[in-house]
Amino acid sequence: MTFLFKYTQGIACMMEVTNQIKELYKLFLQNPSVQTDTRKLRSGDLFFALSGPNYNGSDFALKALELGAAYAIIDKDIESDDERIIKVPDSLLALQLLAKYHRQQLKIPVLAITGSNGKTTTKELVSTVLATTLITYTTQGNLNNHIGVPLTILSIKTDAEIAVIEMGANHQKEIASYCEYTLPTHALITNCGKAHLEGFGGIEGVIKGKGELYDYIRANGGTVFINWDYKYLQTMSGGITNLIKYGTVSADTIGYLIESNPFLKVGFKNHNELETISTQLVGEYNVPNVLCAVAVGKYFGVPNEKIKSGIENYVPTNSRSQLIHKDSNSIILDAYNANPTSMKAAIENFASLDGATKVLFIGGMMELGDESLAEHLSIINLIKKYNWDKVVLVGGDFNKIVHPFINLTNSLEAKEWFTNQHFTNTHFLIKGSRSMQMEKIIQ
Repeated sequence: MTFLFKYTQGIACMMEVTNQIKELYKLFLQNPSVQTDTRKLRSGDLFFALSGPNYNGSDFALKALELGAAYAIIDKDIESDDERIIKVPDSLLALQLLAKYHRQQLKIPVLAITGSNGKTTTKELVSTVLATTLITYTTQGNLNNHIGVPLTILSIKTDAEIAVIEMGANHQKEIASYCEYTLPTHALITNCGKAHLEGFGGIEGVIKGKGELYDYIRANGGTVFINWDYKYLQTMSGGITNLIKYGTVSADTIGYLIESNPFLKVGFKNHNELETISTQLVGEYNVPNVLCAVAVGKYFGVPNEKIKSGIENYVPTNSRSQLIHKDSNSIILDAYNANPTSMKAAIENFASLDGATKVLFIGGMMELGDESLAEHLSIINLIKKYNWDKVVLVGGDFNKIVHPFINLTNSLEAKEWFTNQHFTNTHFLIKGSRSMQMEKIIQ
């Protein structure tokens, strides 16, 4: 079967693809697994051939069929008369519209999560808590962009009782576009910090961009889970009727830090039945993430003991505030991403922990635009306030600033330096932006 679409642009293109989505959805129901990467393809998948600036995804269509794909959806002409090849004007748009159509068939609550810091950890905690009681589908890993979000939606099966979808963004209008096919009923913004300043155009742009999630909820009568400690979130949520508040002072769910040395322990003031939660998370900055998971769990009827066990059994992975013991050393590996806000929190938390010998490995922070040098200098000045055994600054704009610390170009140089030191009984913090690949230091 071949769908032959005349190539058009803009609204006309969208209307034309939309008219064919029902036909494509019939194929999806027969083959309910979607893939965009032939390296991950499984037999029976629908393969969407997406193109980038340096490659044409349609060139991989025949290979996808050879590997067992049921159909290949392309948007550029190739030499083949195989009826399993489906031609559309825009394969990415077709993927997104197929996701929207699938979402419209699902009569379940969908919680969308975004924010500058902590959104993946929050997503993991929330989905872990919900999964103790409800059939829960959620974003896998960090599939939170214009490709990952529709793939997440299409992974939701008909047995679902709730879905939790993470939305990442580095420019305005991006979250708004995700809402168009995610159709969230519930929303959560963890915070608005100094992340992706280059794309958002400064902190006000970050607030506006993240606030697009609230805009959708406001327009559609949904519910927001909100950290009531943050005045700017209170302001952003104006006009939204359904607010479920969590925080440390005045909220529906009130919690407080008991200790974080190194693992986080949280107590509760108005949920005596919970008393305390002892987590396997490192960092006081995770307190809001725990409170959020409790608030969401209680709202959706998860029993208190399952909320507690879900959070306490969650172990962070993928270089997100992981505590790793290696020989006699302990390492906090927080190398999945970094921005000025999260970097400051991580350094201050590390400084507060017990330990006589502490070493910092701090990698460059990306996508900060015109503010990059100033933000890197601010981190250097913060580091100077504390006593460290060693400080190693790696790559990025740290290389452009004169400072008294060890200066290395990349994580491989840092790994070599680390290996040659033969540290014992030492505590480490390793943090940097994803592109710095700081985890290589200890691999």
